[in-house]
Amino acid sequence: MNYTEEEKEVFVKCYQNGTPVIQICNENQIPRSTFYHWIQKYQQTVTETGTIVTPQEFMHMKRKVEKLEGIIQVLKMVDCTVSSPLQDKLKALEALYGQFSVHTLCDALEVSRGTFYNHILRNKKENTLAAKRREEIKIHIQNIFDDSKQIYGAGKITAILKKQGITTSPKYVSGLMQELGISSVGKSAKQDFEKWEKGKNRNLLQQQFHAERLNEIWVSDIIVFKFRDTYYYICAIIDLFSRKVIAHRISKQSSTQLVTKTFKQAYCERKPKAALMFHSDRGTQYMSYAFAQLLKNSEVKQSFSRTGRPHDNAVAEAFFSILKKEELYRQHYTSEADLLRGIHGYMDFYNKERPHSTIQYKTPEQKEQEYLDKNKELSIK
Repeated sequence: MNYTEEEKEVFVKCYQNGTPVIQICNENQIPRSTFYHWIQKYQQTVTETGTIVTPQEFMHMKRKVEKLEGIIQVLKMVDCTVSSPLQDKLKALEALYGQFSVHTLCDALEVSRGTFYNHILRNKKENTLAAKRREEIKIHIQNIFDDSKQIYGAGKITAILKKQGITTSPKYVSGLMQELGISSVGKSAKQDFEKWEKGKNRNLLQQQFHAERLNEIWVSDIIVFKFRDTYYYICAIIDLFSRKVIAHRISKQSSTQLVTKTFKQAYCERKPKAALMFHSDRGTQYMSYAFAQLLKNSEVKQSFSRTGRPHDNAVAEAFFSILKKEELYRQHYTSEADLLRGIHGYMDFYNKERPHSTIQYKTPEQKEQEYLDKNKELSIK
């Protein structure tokens, strides 16, 4: 039987006036579990000032107070007022997008949510403040995740970001982690271990960082470097035999296209004639269908690091660590052209002049030339 809200309140008042629950339920054919739910919902509390408040009203007031506190916070952080021009308000709110709910942001400066969403979506592909902030937070998230030995989830990362002065929410961080292709070890540790035990994780390299010939194993990775207000993604492919950077590309987008173009560059220049393995981490670019098909069509075996095991791709990780320490963090670039020139120049230096301890302090170019000369002599004999 369905009862109106008024009837439910009457039954609860009868209970408050001393009528036993069992009597009320039997006389009105109400399940006791349902009636106890009504008691929680409609039971009234009298405050010290004499105000009568139900739990429902209390929760409503609590949410209202929390929302007002959020609005006050927003108003303290923006540099405009409700009477400012719409574009100024949208720009100010855009900078806080992800830190507060859209309802709170829009109510604070009296902006229509539809207008705000249109502004965000319209400028999503452009170099907006919100887009810059997303990319900046991504870098912080990746750094925290790596520092935690790739263990922390969205909750812990959000707490650490807050300590660093970056206010955001676990939901927002979780979304960015999905874009980065990373997740808490707690979510996948057992599955990853089982895959490893069953040999289904496709880690064909298994930390065996040596090769017997050129074009036997290539390793690759991507890093991001911020110059002024722009993020640059650097992809490199290294031949494991000579440690030579055989191809690299720089892009403002961390996309599958960046990886495919770098691989095509390496493949066209090297023209591998024997079996080739390509190893990388489990970044979304490397695991994409398009890239997997490219490798398959090129008859290249694809190998991945295990989830949360950066050491599985140690050679590529080490190279980028050297690039940062010896070039990116030491130079003061004056323009984008200067930055690109510096990176390309360092790649040449690394291949042709910098001795490498793993190959008996020869340069990668020397190592390759020795191999080619030796094979030439054998072919003549």
